[in-house]
Amino acid sequence: MNNNTSYDIAIVGGGLAGLCAAIHLGNQYRVLLIEKQSYPSHKVCGEYISNEVLPYLMTLGIDPIKYGAKKIKRFEMSTHNSSLIKASLPLGGFGISRFTLDKILFDKVKTCCDTIEDTVVSIDFKTDLAFAKMFQIQTKLGASYTAKYVLGAFGKRSNLDIRLKRSFINKKSPWLGVKAHYKLDVPEDLVALHNFKGGYCGVSQVENGLVNVCYLTSFKSFKQVGDISIFQKEVMSKNRHLKRVFEEGNCIWEKPLTISQISFEEKEPVSHHILMIGDSAGMIHPLAGNGMAMAIHSAKIVSEILINQDISQEKNRLHIEKQYTDSWNNTFKSRLQTGRSIQRLLLNPTATRVSLQAAKLFPGIVPAIIKKTHGKELV
Repeated sequence: MNNNTSYDIAIVGGGLAGLCAAIHLGNQYRVLLIEKQSYPSHKVCGEYISNEVLPYLMTLGIDPIKYGAKKIKRFEMSTHNSSLIKASLPLGGFGISRFTLDKILFDKVKTCCDTIEDTVVSIDFKTDLAFAKMFQIQTKLGASYTAKYVLGAFGKRSNLDIRLKRSFINKKSPWLGVKAHYKLDVPEDLVALHNFKGGYCGVSQVENGLVNVCYLTSFKSFKQVGDISIFQKEVMSKNRHLKRVFEEGNCIWEKPLTISQISFEEKEPVSHHILMIGDSAGMIHPLAGNGMAMAIHSAKIVSEILINQDISQEKNRLHIEKQYTDSWNNTFKSRLQTGRSIQRLLLNPTATRVSLQAAKLFPGIVPAIIKKTHGKELV
């Protein structure tokens, strides 16, 4: 990195949304990416990505298949009592670990942007002595940067959300996420969603033949046991498909990763003039494995808006913010609402059983629902 402290655009957070936006914008503007963790690292998330974003990744110079990503074409879902339904995925997708994908993207970012490993503690929108409106960014290590625009890509829940007094942050979330990689015999073209009391678990292959097992459960369900291994054995394994995962699978990590306080509350795409992307703008319930695709898609939306506008002109700021808000809502709002509805259904065993019976009678239901939580191929 050079000694420059003033940028056109600063991106706070280096997840999928932040990394893709950095690549997209890096050849057009002076861009700084600030990420608190070193690369690569594992993240608690499902690792199936819809093919809707594959053409966009290719335009960024990223081909996941070249790095061993598994092509996924089939979907199956089981109820709490292990009843199973199968369907083909309308667009298909691919399975790749965040460990690998983040590293690929970050290596690309370093060729076109400045990067620092630090924690941002404050982002303030100010007017400087020349009467220009700029963001002032302070970090934990004492560094200070300015930027004309800031993209907030700091994830599901951050101390920055507290500092910015975002409305969702005061609402406690009852969700716990758990993830690990396993050696397990699972078809490489399949992504599965298995329900259990109080949650659901995604299972799919990633590169190197490993299997990502990631589940979301309510604290109410988990706290009755309080131990991950016992919970998997005594609660989750009542679903025979998950019982097979935990009995036959060999976890290659010393212990699973966990994350708490996962919020699915509505968020603002723009807050304090910061353009929020990825999970910072909103999260879909991890039912259809589409959260990562949404994060990547949001990076495309904001990047194209910023490139197509003259960001040097302060008069364009409010137009840019409105255009991004409208585009984000038009693209994702209905998908988020569908995700919430599906989640309520899956957490109700009776409703899930009835819905499964209906889906077996009318096989087109499941692909239609998947389409409601996915977009079209990005070009």
